[in-house]
Amino acid sequence: MNLKLEFIESIESLLHHKLRTVLTLLGMIFGVGAVIAMLSIGKGAEQEALQLIDSMGLRNIIVKAKIFEESKLKEIRESSLGLTLQDLNAVRETLPFLSAYSASKQVNVYALFSFAGTSDANVYGVTPTHKVMANLGIKKGRFLLPIDDITYAQVCVIGSRVAQVLFPGEDPLGKHIKINHAWLTVVGILKDKSLTREEFQGISLKGEQNNIYIPLQTALKMFRFNLLESEIDEFRVRLKKGIPGSTAAATLVHLLKRRHKETDDYEMIVPEALLEQHRKTQNIFTIVMACIAGISLLVGGIGIMNIMLATVLERTREIGLRRAVGARQKDIKRQFILETFGVSAMGGVLGILFGFGLSVIISAFTGWAVGWSLSAVMLSVGVCAVIGLVFGIYPAVQASRLDPIEALRHD
Repeated sequence: MNLKLEFIESIESLLHHKLRTVLTLLGMIFGVGAVIAMLSIGKGAEQEALQLIDSMGLRNIIVKAKIFEESKLKEIRESSLGLTLQDLNAVRETLPFLSAYSASKQVNVYALFSFAGTSDANVYGVTPTHKVMANLGIKKGRFLLPIDDITYAQVCVIGSRVAQVLFPGEDPLGKHIKINHAWLTVVGILKDKSLTREEFQGISLKGEQNNIYIPLQTALKMFRFNLLESEIDEFRVRLKKGIPGSTAAATLVHLLKRRHKETDDYEMIVPEALLEQHRKTQNIFTIVMACIAGISLLVGGIGIMNIMLATVLERTREIGLRRAVGARQKDIKRQFILETFGVSAMGGVLGILFGFGLSVIISAFTGWAVGWSLSAVMLSVGVCAVIGLVFGIYPAVQASRLDPIEALRHD
């Protein structure tokens, strides 16, 4: 009960000097707010990065055909045919550390419509394994099957936006769409997988809402392509667990260089390396923000010590009177530590609110993702407690060591 009364008394003492208390709190508020904002934005960036990497597959390696002007492409084709299914087969047969694969080819579309509307969707010929390799989800129906590829089936799987445009208010399953000169039957609808950004670490990313997928062999057989184009636009391979992405990529590059006669007509994307690069960049940002927050907290702690030393000087006669009526040194020390704790607690609570608000404002102006975490709040509360304890001990000790007689004589 005494401790509770002493704490209430310490809060009343702080509120008696409102302006001075508020000015003392500013350093704590800004410091704690910076910590909250830093951790929230950092967590949001990590969640966003994982979502973007998930669209590529963390354990995948993606090999893409480069795009060249026609004059340059003719020169390149004298030594390399570009990416082919034979490349993928050679990789599968040669490298033992792969667990899955897929290939794709984009179709050049000049007409795409149904009986209900037209669409500007992208059309890709893909192997049935593309669903797993690209982490696609099916909302309704099914994805492409191996039998579709073998029999050159005229079927397709469409994204949610394509379904809305071509079949408004209807169930697309079993309906038909025409791509260029060919009619295809819709057998599946993809789940939405909205991406927060269209680019990650310089790599272009696209959602699947406006995509249409057809069997790869159907695409290669039924649609026309430029004779100088690569047979496929890209292929993906998935690494077995425990295989480092950088090591696997180096081996893959060595194999493809031999097959393409050292021609640099493809590029390789290693999502695992992209994620690591993003984390390094994020760590630099976190260190810079932590330094700024630390400086703010240090200034706040110095402000608390300064105000408490001033309070000791102002209340010297009160301290002497308390000692004269029986208060012990530890009672005086506890009273001033409680006041310091009160300042820290108020600064911590206001700092947490300021940090949440700052995170929302930064997110609104920059478009950065924000992720809330209990660890950010707990860390801030812990920092406040430590600041209050460290910077409050010295004034409390000074107050407890005052001589009662000299304190009573103080004007």
